[in-house]
Amino acid sequence: MKHLILLSALLLPLMLSAQTLQLHFDPRHTLDPKRNPQNFPTIYFEYYKAKDTSGAFFIKSEADLQGADHNMGKFFTQISQSFKFWKPKVYIQLQYSGGMGIAEPGSYGYYITNAFSAGPVYPFQWKGGWFSTALSYTFNAFKKPSNDFLYSFYWGHGFWNYKVEFSGDIELYSLNKNIGDAYTADLHGKRLSFFGEPQVWFKIHNGFSLGSKINMYWHVITTDDVLQVYPTIAARFKFN
Repeated sequence: MKHLILLSALLLPLMLSAQTLQLHFDPRHTLDPKRNPQNFPTIYFEYYKAKDTSGAFFIKSEADLQGADHNMGKFFTQISQSFKFWKPKVYIQLQYSGGMGIAEPGSYGYYITNAFSAGPVYPFQWKGGWFSTALSYTFNAFKKPSNDFLYSFYWGHGFWNYKVEFSGDIELYSLNKNIGDAYTADLHGKRLSFFGEPQVWFKIHNGFSLGSKINMYWHVITTDDVLQVYPTIAARFKFN
């Protein structure tokens, strides 16, 4: 509980102007018990602020309460800033991602390694929806650094006056198999990974909605060649 209070205090300035604040229940142990030791709640938020036509700031953060007694077991954040000072509608995006967590059993800590990305991003609208596509160079700061590519695609679309909303993002990226530790020292080459989180929301009243976020992983939480798909049960409050 004390971790949740601390998290709320840290995020309060962002929550006051955030687009969405979400609470998810992730039943991945029920769906895939061999690969997941437990179900857990997740606190998730997204914040977006456009600066006229010169660029935009975006942040998403996720706190998984998968530690002992549902204390925080993992925290991840991604921060992006796009900008341009020319006429074509192609922006340059700078991005940071990273985090930390506690592994069970054994309760040992680990880092979600810092990643720094830069590359062009193109936002556009199509048939009432908004979209953004980006291709970046990424420096992953492992013990043995990894120079990689990152492709990102974001979307959002409302239907029936936003009574139903479909949004989310997907990311395709590469990583060195050898990241400089004892477990990967004999590996060579690159590994291709995929992460997606499409969301669907049904408006209940004003900014309050119920829905789901579908977490999709390939070579993200395991190196096995398996696509892991874990939908959540969620509530969201959207700030205008």
